Amino acid sequence: MQHNPGFLQLVEQAKKRVKECTVADVQARLAKGEQFHFIDVREDHEFWIDHAVGARHLGKGIIERDIETVIPDKTAAMVLYCGGGYRSILVADALQQMGYTNVVSMEGGIKALRDAGFPLEKDKSI
Repeated sequence: MQHNPGFLQLVEQAKKRVKECTVADVQARLAKGEQFHFIDVREDHEFWIDHAVGARHLGKGIIERDIETVIPDKTAAMVLYCGGGYRSILVADALQQMGYTNVVSMEGGIKALRDAGFPLEKDKSI
């Protein structure tokens, strides 16, 4: 997908403020038994196709509205992912502006998870 210049500029600005991690980092955290919220910020129809095992869905369109109800602890560890790593950067930036202090965006998104052979599942409600 070809992204528009304005969108890419917005992402690049957010990258200066947001920590990123790799799939390998996520796998290492899981292997250590670290507790964190693994959040898929893609659209509903994308999540239904497949998502990381154990991931919770809070789409980019509603996460700012619902995050304080779902995860009231603003120090809770969160790893966000999307399709390729751009939307999750923007969401992480917004959550930090809302006072969340332990938010990380995963580089490469679901594509990187698939490439790494990360366990995926389909939405069970379909």
